[in-house]
Amino acid sequence: MKRIILSVVALVGLLAPAVLRAQDPVKVDAKHYKVVFENDEVRVLRIHYAPGEKSVMHAHPDAVAVFLGDSTTTMTTPDGKSQVMMSKAQDAMFTPAGQHLPDNTGKTPVDLILVELKGKSGAK
Repeated sequence: MKRIILSVVALVGLLAPAVLRAQDPVKVDAKHYKVVFENDEVRVLRIHYAPGEKSVMHAHPDAVAVFLGDSTTTMTTPDGKSQVMMSKAQDAMFTPAGQHLPDNTGKTPVDLILVELKGKSGAK
């Protein structure tokens, strides 16, 4: 029995990095996320959702979002809680690291630039 438990623990340890990589929005939702610049300090993403489009659950490090147009988005977290976000063109906001599933619940496209920080809390 100990062998089975140790084998499961070892397998989880080996697979954990793959699971974390799978949460990268550029990899799991390339339709909506494009890398426009990247270096050792930041990764800049161009994000676009047409009205009614939604993503899959994914993660971001600490980031700064700059909205290019007015939008309404419902963000769902892994615990199932949802929050409606209304943004205006040129709004900018800090977004702490975490997981979410965005859903464009508005009547206009969601367009934004997301600058992911690769510092201590944003390391990939």
